[in-house]
This record gives sequence, C-alpha cells and structure tokens, in this order.
Amino acid sequence: MFIYLSKKIAIPNNIYLKCVSWNKDQGFIACGGDDGLLRVLKLETQTDDAKLKGLAAPSNLSMNQTLEGHSGAVQVVTWNEQYEKLTTSDQNGLIIVWMLYKGAWYEEMINNRNKSVVRSMSWNADGQKICIVYEDGAVIVGSVDGNRIWGKELKGNQLAHVAWSPDSKILLFGMANGEVQIYDNQGNFIMKMTISCLANVTGAVTIAGIHWYAGTGGYVEPDCPCLAICFDNGRCQIMRYENDENPVCIDTLMNVVSIQWNHCGSVLAVAGSLRASNVEKEFNVVQFYTPFGEHLRTLKVPGKQMTGVAWEGGGLRIGLAVDSYIYFANIRPDYKWGYCCSTVVYAYTKPERQEYCVVFWDTKNNEKFVKYVKSLMSITTSGDFCILASKADDTQSQEDSELESGSHARVMYKSKITLPYSVFQYVLILCNSIGTPLDSKYIDIDPLFVTMTKTHVIAASKEVFYLWQYRVAKKLTPTRDPICCITATDKTLIVGRESGTIHRYSLPNVVLVQKYTLNNRAYFLSLNCNSSRLAIIDIAGVLTLLDLEVRACTDDTTGNHQSAGDPSKFERKDVWDMKWANDNPDLFAMMEKTRMYVFRNLDPEEPIQTSGYICNFEDLEIKSVLLDEIMKDPERPNKDNLINFEIRSLRDSRALIEKVGIEDASQFIEDNPHPRLWRLLAEAALQKLDLQTAEQAFVRCKDYQGIEFVKRLGNLQSEPMKQAEVAAYFSRFEEAERMYLDMDRRDLAISLRIKLGDWFRVLQLLKTGSGDCDDTLLEQAYNAIGDYFADRQKWANAVQYYLQGHNQERLAECYYMLEDYDGLERLTTVLPQNHKLLPEIGQMFVTVGMCEQAVNAYLKCNQPKAAVDTCVHLNQWNKAVELARTHNMKEIKSLLSKYASHLLEKNKTLEAVELYRKAHHFLDAAKLMFKIADEEAKKRTRPLRVKKLYVLAACLVENYHEQMKTSQQSKAKGKKSEATFALAGLLEEDATSSDNRIVDNAWRGAEAYHFFLLAQRQLYEGYMENAMCTALHLREYEDIIPAVEIYSLLAICSAANRAFGTCSQAFIKLESLESLDPEQRQLYEDLALEIFTKHPPKDSRALELDRSSEGAEGKLLTCIVTGLPIQEYQFWMCSLCKHCALEQEIGKYNCCPLCHCPVA
Repeated sequence: MFIYLSKKIAIPNNIYLKCVSWNKDQGFIACGGDDGLLRVLKLETQTDDAKLKGLAAPSNLSMNQTLEGHSGAVQVVTWNEQYEKLTTSDQNGLIIVWMLYKGAWYEEMINNRNKSVVRSMSWNADGQKICIVYEDGAVIVGSVDGNRIWGKELKGNQLAHVAWSPDSKILLFGMANGEVQIYDNQGNFIMKMTISCLANVTGAVTIAGIHWYAGTGGYVEPDCPCLAICFDNGRCQIMRYENDENPVCIDTLMNVVSIQWNHCGSVLAVAGSLRASNVEKEFNVVQFYTPFGEHLRTLKVPGKQMTGVAWEGGGLRIGLAVDSYIYFANIRPDYKWGYCCSTVVYAYTKPERQEYCVVFWDTKNNEKFVKYVKSLMSITTSGDFCILASKADDTQSQEDSELESGSHARVMYKSKITLPYSVFQYVLILCNSIGTPLDSKYIDIDPLFVTMTKTHVIAASKEVFYLWQYRVAKKLTPTRDPICCITATDKTLIVGRESGTIHRYSLPNVVLVQKYTLNNRAYFLSLNCNSSRLAIIDIAGVLTLLDLEVRACTDDTTGNHQSAGDPSKFERKDVWDMKWANDNPDLFAMMEKTRMYVFRNLDPEEPIQTSGYICNFEDLEIKSVLLDEIMKDPERPNKDNLINFEIRSLRDSRALIEKVGIEDASQFIEDNPHPRLWRLLAEAALQKLDLQTAEQAFVRCKDYQGIEFVKRLGNLQSEPMKQAEVAAYFSRFEEAERMYLDMDRRDLAISLRIKLGDWFRVLQLLKTGSGDCDDTLLEQAYNAIGDYFADRQKWANAVQYYLQGHNQERLAECYYMLEDYDGLERLTTVLPQNHKLLPEIGQMFVTVGMCEQAVNAYLKCNQPKAAVDTCVHLNQWNKAVELARTHNMKEIKSLLSKYASHLLEKNKTLEAVELYRKAHHFLDAAKLMFKIADEEAKKRTRPLRVKKLYVLAACLVENYHEQMKTSQQSKAKGKKSEATFALAGLLEEDATSSDNRIVDNAWRGAEAYHFFLLAQRQLYEGYMENAMCTALHLREYEDIIPAVEIYSLLAICSAANRAFGTCSQAFIKLESLESLDPEQRQLYEDLALEIFTKHPPKDSRALELDRSSEGAEGKLLTCIVTGLPIQEYQFWMCSLCKHCALEQEIGKYNCCPLCHCPVA
C-alpha cells in the first residue's frame, strides 16, 4: 500500500481537537475538542467529468455543522451507523445523543450522572446497544431508544476503555492501570485477559486503544486476528478471540494515542508520536500493520500533538486529528489484482465466506467467472495466464505434495532452511483468463513476492527465491540479506534486497550477472520490454531509473540522442504505480498521487487526473481500471470503471492526419516511429486511396494482411469498387453493400453478408433482386436462419425457416423441443419409406409414451422388432401381441410370461393382472384375479371390496368368452351361422381351458357376496321377509362364504321376521358346525335357549317358502334386486352377467346391481 497526505481542514479559533470519528456508512466526520467544540463534516466529490471518479475527483465540504450542547471539552465521539445516531460526551460527564433530521443534526437525548466523567462509549455491531464506562468504575448498558438495560459498579477500578465482541456476547473493559477484564453481556465477570505484549515492561502503562473488528467486510483469511489492544508505550497485541493464548505481539517503538482497523480488518492504523534518534523533538506518525503484525507503511504527519485517527468507510482515506486541524491522507491499497488477455482479475472478501472471492472479469464480453480460493496471498498475471499464490490446504498430505512438486524440486530441497510445519505449505496455481486451473506447484517457501514471464514463474520469500518453468522447478541457495521485491522478463530476473542491493540474474539458466547498490530499500521493481532499463519505486514512494545495459549514442527505436534524459538524475516523488509500454523500451506511465504521467525518453507529457491502477500500456494506449470503484460493488463490475487513455504522439498524429494532411503526418511519424502510428497512417491513406503510402505504412508496421489487401486493391480497375472494398475493410459493411448494389453487383453484396454470417440480410437480398435467385443458396439461407433461432432455443421461429429450407432433420428436432407431436406425426407421413430419420422420430415418440405413432414410424422404416420393443416398453401388450402375430414373431409370449412372473415375484399381482388384460390373455388375468379375491375373502376384508374383486374376475372371464367367439368368427369369415360360431367357440374353450370351475362358475363368488350384502341391507331397511328369503338363498354358497356367517345372518333375519322355526334350524346348524370351538358353541346354545324359551320354534309359513322356491320345471331363478324367486314368465336379463331380475324392480336402476353393466 502507499499513503500520502492530501487535504487539511482547519478548526476555527485554533481550538484543539480531542477526538475524531468517521461514520463508515454515511460518510459523516465528527470531531470534538476544547470549549465544547463539536463539529460534523462531510466530504463529497463534485465533478461533471465521468472519468474523474474516486480519489481523483475534487472533494469539498458538503456539510460543516457546529453542534452546540457541550460546555466542557468533548472527549468521546462514537457513531451508530445502523440508526444514524451520534453519541458524544464531554469532561463534565454530559452525554448527548444526536439524530439526523432533514439534513441537519439535532439533540435527541441527554444524560448526566453528575458523578464522574465518561471515558469510553461503544455501540455493538448491530447498533441495538451502547455500553458507557465512567472513570469511577460505573458501567451502563442502554438500548438505542434510550432505555437502560443494566448498570453495574466495578468497585476499586478506574475504567478507561470498552469494546463489544462481534457477536455482542462479550464486553471488554480496559482499566486505567492497563488491565483488560472480560465480562459477559449481562455484566458478569468471566476472567482477566492475559497481556502477552507487556512481558519485560516496567513502570506504569495505560491502554491507548481497544478495537475489535466485527467482520462486516469479511476476513483476509480463516481464523484471522481481529482484536487489537495497544498501550501508550507502543506495545500492541492482536488476538483471534478474547482468550487467545498466542496473540500477535508488536512493539511499535512509539507513544501511541489511538488505534483503528480499516473497513475489512486487513490494516491496523496505530497513531502517535516517535522520537527521532538524533533529535530531541518528537514528530507525529501513523504506522500501518497487517493483522499478523507485519509493518506496511509509516506516515509522517506535521503538527505538535495527534489525538485521534479514523478510517473512511471504503478504506481509501484516513482522518487524523492534529492540534486544531483535521488531516486527510489518501491510501492506495495493495489490491490482489492483475490483468491478462483483456481480463481484469481481482479478489475480495465476503462476510459470509472464509475464502477469497476471485473474479475473472472479461472486459471485452463483460462476462465474469468467479473462483473461491482459501488463504489467497497474491495474484500475478502475464500474457494469457495468471498465478494465484495461496497457503496449501491442511488436508493435503505430504506425499501428494511431493508428487506434485516433482523429483527435481525434491533434490534441490537440501538447503539450510528449517520449516516449522509440513514440508509443502504453499501452492502456486496457474490459471487461464477464465479461471480454469491448468497446473499447480506445491512449494516450501513463503511466496511473499511473485512475478511471472511467458515461460517462468518466480516466487520469493525473504530468504530465497524459487523458479518454476511450468514443469521443471529449482530453488536457489538462501542469503542473509532478505528479499523485498522481484521482477522478471523473458531473459532477466531482478531481485531486490532489504539492504538496498539489487541482484540481476540471466534467465532461464539463473546466473548472477551483476549487483547494484541503491540508497533506499526498493518496494516495487519493473523492467522495460527489452530488459535494458529498470524502474525502482522505493519505500518512500520515490521513482528512479537504472540502466542495465550501456546504450549506444544513437538509438534506433527513438531516433534521438541519449541527451534527451539522463536516467541517473531522474527522480519523481509520491509514486505508487508505474507500467512500461509493452512495445517501446523508452515509454512508461506512472501514477503520482491522483495524476498519471506518461514519459517518453524521460520527458513527461501533461498529466491526466485519475486514481486508476494501470492494467496495460500498448499501442500508445493506456488501459486503466478504477479498482476503488469496483471494490465498492465487486460482484457487479461496470465497464465505466475501465478507462483508456491515448498518449500525446497518438493524439498529435491523428490531429495532423485530419487537419494538415498525409504527407506532413508521414514526416511526423517518421520522426516518432511506432507501429500504431504507421497503422494509423496506413488506414488514413487507404481512406483516400493513396495506395503507395498505405503500402509503405503497412510494411513499416509489418502488417502482411494489410500489404496483401493493398495489392488486391491495386488490381481493381473501378474506383467505386476500390471504395467499396475499403469500406468493407474498415467494417463499414452497410456502406460497402450500398456501393456494391449501386454498381449492380448484388452477388458481391450477398458474398459479403455470407462472410459476415448475416443470413437475414442474405435472404433479403436474394428475395429483393430481380430475376430468379439461386434455390440452393436460398435453402442455405433459410437453414442458416433456422440454425440461428434454434441456437437461441426459439424453436417456433426455427420451424418456419426449416420448413422453407426443407431441412427435415432439424425440423424433427424443433417439433420435439416444441412438444408439437402432431407436426412430428405429419413429418412421419411425409417422409419416404426407410428414411434414415424415421428411427430417430420413433425414439422421440417412445420417450414421451406415444406408442401408436412410434410403431408407425418404426414400421415405415421396416423395423418391426423395434416396434414390438416399444409396445413392451410402454406396456401396450395387446399391440405387441398383435404385431408379433402379424410379423410372425415368436418371442412375445415368452416375454409376456417372463414379465408377469417378474411382477408376481415382486408381489405386484394387480400389475400382472393389468399386463395380462392388456395383452388379451383374459383367462390368465381372471385366474390371478380370483386368487386375489379368495385371499381378500380369507382376510375378512370389507364384503363390498371382495364383491368388486369377484365381479372384476368374472368380467375378465366374460372377455375371454367373447375373445373365443370372435376368434372363431374370424376363422370362418361368415360362412356359418352364429349358433355354429358360438358352439365352435365353446368347444375351443373346452379344449383349451384347464380350469372349468373358473370358466363355468365365474359369477358364483360375485353372487355370494352380492346376496350377502343384499340380505343385510334389507334387514337394516326393515324388509324382514325379503331379508330372510335372501339369507335362505345364501345357503347355496357355503363353499365361498363361511357357514357361520351365513347361518348367523339367517338366524337374525328369521328371528326378526318371527319365523322361529327357520331360526331354530339355523341355530341347529350353527351348533353342529365343527369349525366352532367349545366356548363359541356354548354361547350359541345359551342364546338359543334364551330365544326358544320365550318363542316356540314353529314356522307357520315355512312350507310356503320351501314350496315357492320350486317351480314346475325345477329350480326357479332368483331376482338379483330383491333376492326372491322369479315366478313370472317375463323378466329382465343382464347382457353381461346373464343374471335376472323382475322387470318392475330393475326399472329403478340404471346399472345391473351385480356387474354394474348399464341397463338397456
């Protein structure tokens, strides 16, 4: 990072400041001082220039309000960003809470204990609670709306500081004697904190500051130190949590007054004063440290006494309270970023993730690719590649690492370094410009500095550097002089040492060529494109140049004498970034504060106001990225934050060509040669058809395609034709097409549009031209437009063009994607027999379950086997059987039986029934159905369900009968009478059927349960005589319904009908049943005794009933509606189950009560 003072604001009447605080969200700055001074300021940028953003834009005070209310010196100011409140306290103990209303600050609440002075106040992370500590040991915790939550007196303690933990569960109290005590958020003491940094310190110390970073901007790495405690003697410790036993300890060697973390916890600012070794006087400084205690920068600040430090919300500025002034310093952060192949690569942290989020932002296509990397250390780019250096994952085994590192690296490991952890702790990941890892290298040195060339990656720790030629790696012997920076080109490696020495090595053999000595320690090194000159930015921000090769008196690349500038005398201050041009060794751009300077032969051009980081300097154009703006919203990078600057020679050449002429411009470019300028001249000459100058210019910029184009133009006779070709060369295609059409060369216009892939325009040109157009070309255009829509998944549009282009393959695909199966079916009918597309269409139909259409497609291409497989796959077994019979395929029956047995094994009997039914194997289905019905009957399931199962089984038998009948009819083809058909069908049934019980008595089970249900329904509806009659009929079905149920029902019905004779017979039968156990039989006997002691077992109408059930010609039919015998000659018979009912009774029903077939 680099830091420099940028602005100073004076406080009126020379009132000394005591404290300063910067609101991170809204940008307000509050400063308190003597005599009740309290001011709120706000700096805002005001510019109309879109390119001027961030620190480069001028900033003015948009708010400068004095807040009146305090009488004594204001000592504590703290912001509540979430609720836009400011809390202040003065030396008299008065606390005021201020609120923002219509752009101004007003008093909201006032509090004064009148006992002691407030030493510190702190809001918790969500702004809901404030903790106030008084010098006398009193602690008050209040809510944001002013209510007191709890208070406590810490007896015998003088309090000085307070801090909340990020989760608001812990409070730290800093005592006046330097102790830090840990309490919970209810005020209960937990423990004293161990202060490791004060070891071997004598004398009294006081706490200068406690700041616990709340993690709102993420952490630089997992388990990162975030709690900083600093003492006035310069000792500081940074802890991971409140009872961390191994904190990071720092001795800043200064008198500290204040500390504060930046917005993302990556930099700790420590403000105070330092005594120079040779001068008695102290001077103000701010030291900057990482969370791991590494010193980053020192900022010297003028004035007598610094009292406070405050970071801006974005971490790009810092405010310092010094005497009666507020100083502002601009910070240029060391972002982890790089630029390769038109891609800006940058990394940032998220609060919700432990890893760094690395974004690969393709600035050409405005696409971004995101990669998450744990413990990322740096990003380095070169050419088309990027190196991500990070700590190796702990889970990576040592053996794997050694395997990755290669045998050569393991041999070179015989050095004097002893590593405290496992051998390979760090990894270098080689990525392309979209973040895809291409290779990786596990290394045993800390890659603090990484640079790369087109062939090598060089990583350096403080002791040693490591060279990786993508496959072969070697490590060089360490030295005692620590490394501080490195850079490399294809043939030279430069290593900077902390002593100020610079070592130059040759690449790729890594031989030390020369040593140079500098006055200061280098911070940044950069070599120009031919490795002849080295740019050095030292730790103080001073840029100097060093010639590595002796230059000749005349320089071919510039045409000027070396006297244009002496590099040994070149020096620029406050430089924080620089970049050499990729194509000119004497051209470079540098950033000085918020200005960019371009130097040619050490001669500066006029500066450009910007705060961007330089990505690339090539073709006399500088590409710069405003990383400060991108980091404000890193997930949505904007192209507005990428700025291109043209250097003066390019601007001058363009102006000369436009205003003076090609000849003068040619002379100027001759004096200031550059391929970009020659190309500019060549293009201008082409515009004017000055082919000789254009050819010379193309030769000078080595553009072979341009030379060939000029030669082709020279062979053309027509002037308009030349102009049209030039227009096409400069991508002015509309103009070129218009010229071709004006010359009546529609063919050339079409050819141009075909080259461009603009098929819409090709189609337009083909249609609008006079005369017949080429049908082949027209079809090609239709299909190309169809492809255009299909690629964008606009299938409906694609269909229209494929139809006109007769592209049946793509048409089938579009219909399928559109789910337009009618269109696909139409296409099947249009296609000729055995067309190669038919099997594909068949498969499309199969995937959506359209069996018939799939079969038609397969049969049309003569693939009956595929058609049968489709039917089987879609469970259309009847169709499969029919196809197998038609095409004499034998395997269908075996397949059917295999599938049925497979279903039965899995106990899926109903699925097997459905399978047989669909395959028209009705008898097999009926057998399984009867089996299910019998099992359900045994389980004593609901009788209605059992009846339904028996009905379904019987219906399947009826289907079997019908099948046999129709098969005989189809064989005879109308030569015999219907009776003969029926007889033949029955004979075939008798021959084929092995189970006559099922075939002959199919309805018996259904009848039994039908009458069983009917008797009970009649009983409950009060038709006692009918119920008894139906129950008597049930006696014929003892083989289906258990006898105990039949005779129990008969006993109830006859008793209800007062036919005690029948009832007595039923009880006699029940008592004689062998299936009953003795207890049940005894119960029946007891019940019979109870009934027949009251009622004699006589049945006055028994003879009538018995007589009525016998007709003149034997047994009478039973009505399925009433359960009574049918004694009339006219009655109704069901067409399906052939059961009868009285005509007057069936008239009340729409369906047969037994089989539910509709009543005709």
